[in-house]
Amino acid sequence: MTYVMSLFLLGLVLGLVAVSSNPSPYFAALGLVIVAGMGCGVLVSHGGPFLSLVLFLIYLGGMLVVFAYSAALAAEPFPEGWGSRQVGVYMILYVMGVGIVSNMFWGGWHEVSWVPADELDGFSTFRGDIGGVAVMYSLGGGMLILSAWALLLTLFVVLELTRGLSRGSVRAV
Repeated sequence: MTYVMSLFLLGLVLGLVAVSSNPSPYFAALGLVIVAGMGCGVLVSHGGPFLSLVLFLIYLGGMLVVFAYSAALAAEPFPEGWGSRQVGVYMILYVMGVGIVSNMFWGGWHEVSWVPADELDGFSTFRGDIGGVAVMYSLGGGMLILSAWALLLTLFVVLELTRGLSRGSVRAV
């Protein structure tokens, strides 16, 4: 189980590096899919299959639609891929930064701390992720509304940033 968890976490970090180092939104979509899949794998490994499914469906169903709108407005004639020199330099720098930061915190990590949430309760009739969903909607309603507002604001910021001077695909012909 530890090797599978390590594989999920490594894929998560490499997907985040692929998204953050790529200036073109076309090629960053694959990194987003990798990050969503590996993050859901981490949640499933810790005993949260319901939250993992909800994250995967909402993230890939909703946020990639926003990505498609952003990519349509940022119509680049020659997008840069992962093989270009500038993107390779950024990827190397980000991986080195992640390595340095993880090396600073490496001493406190142990394999026994990776215990699924279901193994913490002896005779519980509820799963840990279902109880978390109930608390999120009951006590965390204000934070849920604030998060939805922040996502809407992020959508408008991304659309404004990707528009640029040429106005993308909505420019006057």
